[in-house]
Amino acid sequence: MSNTTTPATPRDQSTPKHGGKNRRDRANWPITIVLIVASLTVLVPLYVTVSMSLKTTEQAVSGNAFSLPWPINFSSFAQAWAMTDFPRAFTISVLVTVATVAGTIVLASLASYAIVRNWDRRLFRWSFFYLLATMFLPFPVVALPQIKLTGIVGLDNPAGVALLHIMFQLSFSILLYTAFLRSIPDELEESAKLDGASTWQTFWKLIFPLLAPMSATVGIFAFLISWNDFMMPSLITSDPSLQTLPVLQNIFQTQFSNSYNVAFASYLMAMAPAIIVYLFTQRWVMSGVTQGAIK
Repeated sequence: MSNTTTPATPRDQSTPKHGGKNRRDRANWPITIVLIVASLTVLVPLYVTVSMSLKTTEQAVSGNAFSLPWPINFSSFAQAWAMTDFPRAFTISVLVTVATVAGTIVLASLASYAIVRNWDRRLFRWSFFYLLATMFLPFPVVALPQIKLTGIVGLDNPAGVALLHIMFQLSFSILLYTAFLRSIPDELEESAKLDGASTWQTFWKLIFPLLAPMSATVGIFAFLISWNDFMMPSLITSDPSLQTLPVLQNIFQTQFSNSYNVAFASYLMAMAPAIIVYLFTQRWVMSGVTQGAIK
Protein backbone atom coordinates (compact mmCIF):
# COMPACT_ATOMS: atom_id res chain seq x y z
CA MET A 1 0.00 0.00 0.00
CA SER A 2 1.62 3.16 -1.17
CA ASN A 3 1.78 5.96 1.27
CA THR A 4 1.56 8.85 -1.18
CA THR A 5 0.29 12.23 -0.32
CA THR A 6 -1.07 14.82 -2.63
CA PRO A 7 1.08 17.96 -2.48
CA ALA A 8 -0.70 21.07 -1.46
CA THR A 9 -1.60 23.22 -4.39
CA PRO A 10 0.06 26.60 -4.02
CA ARG A 11 -2.05 29.68 -4.44
CA ASP A 12 -1.99 30.91 -7.98
CA GLN A 13 0.23 33.94 -7.80
CA SER A 14 -0.97 35.19 -11.18
CA THR A 15 -4.52 35.70 -9.92
CA PRO A 16 -5.15 39.45 -9.94
CA LYS A 17 -5.97 41.04 -6.69
CA HIS A 18 -9.06 42.98 -7.69
CA GLY A 19 -9.47 44.45 -4.26
CA GLY A 20 -6.04 46.12 -4.33
CA LYS A 21 -6.61 47.40 -7.85
CA ASN A 22 -9.94 48.91 -6.91
CA ARG A 23 -8.39 50.61 -3.90
CA ARG A 24 -5.68 52.12 -6.09
CA ASP A 25 -8.29 53.33 -8.58
CA ARG A 26 -10.28 54.96 -5.80
CA ALA A 27 -7.12 56.60 -4.45
CA ASN A 28 -6.32 58.05 -7.89
CA TRP A 29 -9.71 59.74 -8.28
CA PRO A 30 -8.83 62.89 -6.30
CA ILE A 31 -5.63 63.32 -8.32
CA THR A 32 -7.54 62.88 -11.57
CA ILE A 33 -10.12 65.47 -10.57
CA VAL A 34 -7.42 67.98 -9.60
CA LEU A 35 -5.62 67.44 -12.92
CA ILE A 36 -8.86 67.90 -14.88
CA VAL A 37 -9.69 71.13 -13.05
CA ALA A 38 -6.14 72.43 -13.50
CA SER A 39 -6.25 71.62 -17.22
CA LEU A 40 -9.57 73.39 -17.67
CA THR A 41 -8.23 76.56 -16.04
CA VAL A 42 -5.67 76.71 -18.87
CA LEU A 43 -7.58 75.24 -21.81
CA VAL A 44 -10.79 77.25 -21.40
CA PRO A 45 -9.11 80.70 -21.53
CA LEU A 46 -6.95 79.47 -24.41
CA TYR A 47 -10.03 78.35 -26.32
CA VAL A 48 -11.73 81.71 -25.74
CA THR A 49 -8.63 83.54 -26.96
CA VAL A 50 -8.42 81.50 -30.16
CA SER A 51 -12.16 81.67 -30.76
CA MET A 52 -12.40 85.44 -30.28
CA SER A 53 -9.38 86.12 -32.49
CA LEU A 54 -11.00 84.25 -35.40
CA LYS A 55 -14.29 86.16 -35.25
CA THR A 56 -15.33 89.36 -36.95
CA THR A 57 -15.82 92.54 -34.93
CA GLU A 58 -19.60 92.12 -34.97
CA GLN A 59 -19.40 88.51 -33.82
CA ALA A 60 -16.94 89.37 -31.06
CA VAL A 61 -19.07 92.19 -29.69
CA SER A 62 -22.54 90.65 -29.95
CA GLY A 63 -21.81 86.93 -29.87
CA ASN A 64 -21.02 84.44 -27.15
CA ALA A 65 -17.34 84.14 -26.25
CA PHE A 66 -17.61 80.35 -26.23
CA SER A 67 -19.36 80.09 -29.61
CA LEU A 68 -17.44 78.71 -32.57
CA PRO A 69 -16.17 81.35 -35.02
CA TRP A 70 -18.01 81.06 -38.33
CA PRO A 71 -17.15 82.20 -40.87
CA ILE A 72 -13.51 82.17 -39.78
CA ASN A 73 -11.90 85.59 -40.01
CA PHE A 74 -8.12 86.05 -40.19
CA SER A 75 -8.12 89.78 -40.87
CA SER A 76 -7.91 90.56 -37.15
CA PHE A 77 -4.34 89.20 -37.10
CA ALA A 78 -3.34 91.56 -39.93
CA GLN A 79 -4.90 94.51 -38.09
CA ALA A 80 -3.13 93.62 -34.84
CA TRP A 81 0.15 93.15 -36.76
CA ALA A 82 -0.02 96.67 -38.20
CA MET A 83 -1.55 98.43 -35.19
CA THR A 84 1.04 97.28 -32.64
CA ASP A 85 4.06 97.29 -34.98
CA PHE A 86 4.42 93.63 -34.08
CA PRO A 87 7.71 92.87 -35.95
CA ARG A 88 9.66 95.50 -34.00
CA ALA A 89 8.32 94.47 -30.60
CA PHE A 90 8.76 90.80 -31.47
CA THR A 91 12.42 91.39 -32.41
CA ILE A 92 13.09 93.22 -29.15
CA SER A 93 11.46 90.44 -27.12
CA VAL A 94 13.51 87.81 -28.95
CA LEU A 95 16.79 89.68 -28.36
CA VAL A 96 16.05 90.19 -24.67
CA THR A 97 15.02 86.56 -24.22
CA VAL A 98 18.02 85.12 -26.10
CA ALA A 99 20.43 87.27 -24.10
CA THR A 100 18.70 86.20 -20.88
CA VAL A 101 18.84 82.50 -21.70
CA ALA A 102 22.49 82.56 -22.81
CA GLY A 103 23.63 84.71 -19.90
CA THR A 104 21.76 82.65 -17.32
CA ILE A 105 23.16 79.33 -18.56
CA VAL A 106 26.76 80.56 -18.74
CA LEU A 107 26.89 82.47 -15.45
CA ALA A 108 24.85 79.98 -13.43
CA SER A 109 26.86 76.98 -14.64
CA LEU A 110 30.19 78.70 -13.91
CA ALA A 111 29.09 79.85 -10.47
CA SER A 112 27.65 76.45 -9.59
CA TYR A 113 30.83 74.68 -10.67
CA ALA A 114 32.96 76.97 -8.51
CA ILE A 115 30.67 76.51 -5.51
CA VAL A 116 30.41 72.71 -5.72
CA ARG A 117 34.13 72.11 -6.27
CA ASN A 118 35.07 74.52 -3.44
CA TRP A 119 32.33 73.60 -1.00
CA ASP A 120 34.82 73.12 1.84
CA ARG A 121 35.79 76.79 1.66
CA ARG A 122 33.59 79.05 3.76
CA LEU A 123 33.42 81.84 1.17
CA PHE A 124 31.90 79.63 -1.52
CA ARG A 125 29.57 77.85 0.89
CA TRP A 126 28.17 81.10 2.26
CA SER A 127 27.94 82.51 -1.25
CA PHE A 128 25.59 79.66 -2.09
CA PHE A 129 23.40 80.43 0.94
CA TYR A 130 23.41 84.12 0.02
CA LEU A 131 22.23 83.34 -3.52
CA LEU A 132 19.47 81.10 -2.18
CA ALA A 133 18.31 83.87 0.12
CA THR A 134 17.74 86.15 -2.88
CA MET A 135 15.03 83.76 -4.10
CA PHE A 136 12.80 85.17 -1.36
CA LEU A 137 13.39 88.77 -2.49
CA PRO A 138 10.69 89.80 -5.02
CA PHE A 139 11.42 92.39 -7.67
CA PRO A 140 8.84 94.97 -6.42
CA VAL A 141 10.84 95.30 -3.19
CA VAL A 142 13.93 96.52 -5.07
CA ALA A 143 12.11 98.08 -8.03
CA LEU A 144 12.78 101.73 -7.16
CA PRO A 145 16.56 101.33 -6.58
CA GLN A 146 16.84 99.31 -9.79
CA ILE A 147 15.02 101.99 -11.79
CA LYS A 148 17.34 104.70 -10.46
CA LEU A 149 20.50 102.66 -10.99
CA THR A 150 19.67 101.64 -14.55
CA GLY A 151 18.86 105.27 -15.37
CA ILE A 152 22.16 106.51 -13.92
CA VAL A 153 24.34 104.00 -15.83
CA GLY A 154 22.32 104.29 -19.06
CA LEU A 155 20.72 100.84 -18.93
CA ASP A 156 17.09 101.99 -19.02
CA ASN A 157 16.64 99.97 -22.23
CA PRO A 158 16.22 96.33 -23.33
CA ALA A 159 19.88 95.62 -22.49
CA GLY A 160 19.24 96.58 -18.87
CA VAL A 161 16.10 94.44 -18.83
CA ALA A 162 18.06 91.41 -20.06
CA LEU A 163 20.78 92.02 -17.46
CA LEU A 164 18.25 92.20 -14.63
CA HIS A 165 16.48 89.10 -15.91
CA ILE A 166 19.78 87.22 -15.68
CA MET A 167 20.53 88.48 -12.18
CA PHE A 168 17.10 87.61 -10.80
CA GLN A 169 17.20 84.09 -12.25
CA LEU A 170 20.69 83.18 -11.07
CA SER A 171 19.65 81.92 -7.64
CA PHE A 172 17.13 79.35 -8.88
CA SER A 173 19.38 78.30 -11.76
CA ILE A 174 22.36 77.82 -9.46
CA LEU A 175 20.19 75.70 -7.16
CA LEU A 176 19.40 73.38 -10.08
CA TYR A 177 22.97 73.25 -11.36
CA THR A 178 24.53 72.51 -7.97
CA ALA A 179 22.18 69.58 -7.41
CA PHE A 180 23.18 68.16 -10.80
CA LEU A 181 26.92 68.84 -10.45
CA ARG A 182 27.14 66.83 -7.24
CA SER A 183 26.30 63.72 -9.27
CA ILE A 184 29.38 64.13 -11.50
CA PRO A 185 32.34 62.23 -9.96
CA ASP A 186 35.55 64.09 -9.23
CA GLU A 187 37.57 61.29 -10.87
CA LEU A 188 36.61 62.59 -14.32
CA GLU A 189 38.20 65.96 -13.62
CA GLU A 190 41.25 64.39 -12.01
CA SER A 191 41.90 62.28 -15.09
CA ALA A 192 41.52 65.35 -17.30
CA LYS A 193 44.01 67.31 -15.20
CA LEU A 194 46.47 64.42 -15.38
CA ASP A 195 46.26 64.75 -19.15
CA GLY A 196 47.31 68.38 -18.85
CA ALA A 197 43.91 70.14 -19.03
CA SER A 198 43.49 73.38 -17.12
CA THR A 199 40.49 74.15 -14.93
CA TRP A 200 38.99 76.28 -17.70
CA GLN A 201 39.46 73.52 -20.29
CA THR A 202 38.11 70.90 -17.90
CA PHE A 203 34.89 72.84 -17.41
CA TRP A 204 34.15 73.72 -21.04
CA LYS A 205 35.30 70.47 -22.66
CA LEU A 206 34.25 67.96 -20.00
CA ILE A 207 31.82 69.32 -17.41
CA PHE A 208 29.70 71.72 -19.47
CA PRO A 209 28.70 69.06 -22.07
CA LEU A 210 27.62 66.80 -19.21
CA LEU A 211 25.34 69.59 -17.98
CA ALA A 212 23.29 69.54 -21.19
CA PRO A 213 20.05 68.17 -19.63
CA MET A 214 20.13 70.71 -16.82
CA SER A 215 21.18 73.51 -19.18
CA ALA A 216 18.10 72.76 -21.27
CA THR A 217 15.90 72.95 -18.18
CA VAL A 218 17.46 76.21 -16.99
CA GLY A 219 17.18 77.67 -20.48
CA ILE A 220 13.49 76.80 -20.76
CA PHE A 221 12.67 78.38 -17.41
CA ALA A 222 14.68 81.49 -18.34
CA PHE A 223 12.89 81.72 -21.69
CA LEU A 224 9.39 81.50 -20.23
CA ILE A 225 10.07 83.97 -17.42
CA SER A 226 11.80 86.51 -19.66
CA TRP A 227 9.31 86.29 -22.53
CA ASN A 228 6.24 86.70 -20.32
CA ASP A 229 7.64 89.34 -17.97
CA PHE A 230 5.65 92.57 -17.85
CA MET A 231 6.65 94.42 -14.71
CA MET A 232 10.41 94.73 -15.22
CA PRO A 233 10.38 96.01 -18.84
CA SER A 234 7.55 98.42 -18.09
CA LEU A 235 9.50 99.97 -15.20
CA ILE A 236 13.03 99.86 -16.62
CA THR A 237 12.65 100.77 -20.30
CA SER A 238 12.04 104.50 -20.66
CA ASP A 239 11.47 104.58 -24.45
CA PRO A 240 8.00 103.20 -25.38
CA SER A 241 9.26 102.27 -28.85
CA LEU A 242 11.73 99.79 -27.28
CA GLN A 243 9.20 97.90 -25.18
CA THR A 244 8.70 94.15 -25.30
CA LEU A 245 5.52 92.42 -26.44
CA PRO A 246 3.76 92.06 -23.04
CA VAL A 247 4.19 95.78 -22.33
CA LEU A 248 3.15 96.71 -25.85
CA GLN A 249 -0.13 94.83 -25.41
CA ASN A 250 -0.95 97.02 -22.44
CA ILE A 251 0.05 100.24 -24.23
CA PHE A 252 -2.29 99.53 -27.15
CA GLN A 253 -5.10 98.26 -24.94
CA THR A 254 -7.08 101.51 -25.21
CA GLN A 255 -6.66 101.62 -28.99
CA PHE A 256 -8.39 98.28 -29.43
CA SER A 257 -11.63 99.90 -28.21
CA ASN A 258 -14.47 97.45 -29.01
CA SER A 259 -12.40 95.46 -31.49
CA TYR A 260 -12.14 92.49 -29.20
CA ASN A 261 -11.16 90.20 -32.04
CA VAL A 262 -8.12 92.38 -32.81
CA ALA A 263 -7.18 92.50 -29.12
CA PHE A 264 -7.37 88.72 -28.73
CA ALA A 265 -5.47 88.21 -31.98
CA SER A 266 -2.71 90.42 -30.60
CA TYR A 267 -2.66 88.47 -27.33
CA LEU A 268 -2.50 85.16 -29.20
CA MET A 269 0.43 86.29 -31.36
CA ALA A 270 2.29 87.43 -28.25
CA MET A 271 1.88 84.22 -26.28
CA ALA A 272 2.17 81.78 -29.22
CA PRO A 273 6.01 81.54 -29.09
CA ALA A 274 5.99 80.66 -25.38
CA ILE A 275 3.29 78.01 -25.90
CA ILE A 276 5.13 76.46 -28.85
CA VAL A 277 8.47 76.39 -27.05
CA TYR A 278 6.98 74.80 -23.95
CA LEU A 279 5.05 72.15 -25.90
CA PHE A 280 8.20 71.00 -27.65
CA THR A 281 10.50 71.20 -24.63
CA GLN A 282 8.36 70.23 -21.63
CA ARG A 283 10.02 66.80 -21.43
CA TRP A 284 13.36 68.54 -20.85
CA VAL A 285 11.88 70.43 -17.91
CA MET A 286 10.71 67.28 -16.14
CA SER A 287 13.74 65.15 -17.00
CA GLY A 288 16.22 67.84 -15.96
CA VAL A 289 14.55 68.55 -12.62
CA THR A 290 14.13 64.83 -11.92
CA GLN A 291 17.77 64.03 -12.69
CA GLY A 292 18.93 66.89 -10.52
CA ALA A 293 16.74 65.74 -7.62
CA ILE A 294 17.53 62.02 -7.82
CA LYS A 295 21.24 62.15 -8.55
